[in-house]
Amino acid sequence: MLEIRFHGRGGQGAVTAANLLASAALKDGHKGVQSFPFFGGERRGAPVKAFARISDGEIHLRSQIYHPDIVVVLDPHMIDSTDVTAGMDRESVVVINTTKKPGDFDFSERFRVAT
Repeated sequence: MLEIRFHGRGGQGAVTAANLLASAALKDGHKGVQSFPFFGGERRGAPVKAFARISDGEIHLRSQIYHPDIVVVLDPHMIDSTDVTAGMDRESVVVINTTKKPGDFDFSERFRVAT
């Protein structure tokens, strides 16, 4: 099972991205897909997490993703205030929406980083 966690701010499209990824995976023939958001009652611009799971079989988990294979960071400023790498292992990938180079991030030695 592939688990993806998106970090963004309300209105940036994290929830839409997770939904689109899950829909594309379903159309690609994966039997198990999930996408769901996690946010509070805050307004537009507040931190948001969205999640997607993709599997060739049924998915019985109904929790947030705590050990993601991929993390997508839509707002690079969140890196300063949120531990976007929480729960990741050395094989995990962080994709950051930025013009910076992967080596510009402190965690680039511990994880694979793409920008």
